[in-house]
Amino acid sequence: MSESNTVRYRPGRDRKPEDRTDWARLRTMTDEEIEAAAAADPDNPPLTDEQLARAVFSRRVRLLRDRLDLSQADFAGRSRIPVASLRDWEQGRRLPDAATRAYLTVIEREPEAVLRALAAGEAA
Repeated sequence: MSESNTVRYRPGRDRKPEDRTDWARLRTMTDEEIEAAAAADPDNPPLTDEQLARAVFSRRVRLLRDRLDLSQADFAGRSRIPVASLRDWEQGRRLPDAATRAYLTVIEREPEAVLRALAAGEAA
């Protein structure tokens, strides 16, 4: 095992690491300086537009499912969406196509209507 510069902190066992952040300097930085510092950090590259879109969408889907108080399996089953696809969306691995995004918007706004429509389709 090689040595690294990573400090491992075990709450309750180790003394809390010293905070070496210069908070006074950070509070005086302009937005432009903050952006430049973030862009120059090789350990934290900025998100691409696609990565940001996936992150925003994944949060939106998770909040919808939470609001409906459904597990991934229940939400996928009721909505007739493959659970693997739902998992990929929530974990930010993929974005659905435009038609599926529109369908999820309808579920967000009128979840009961979607359930009624799908139930009526089964009865027919």
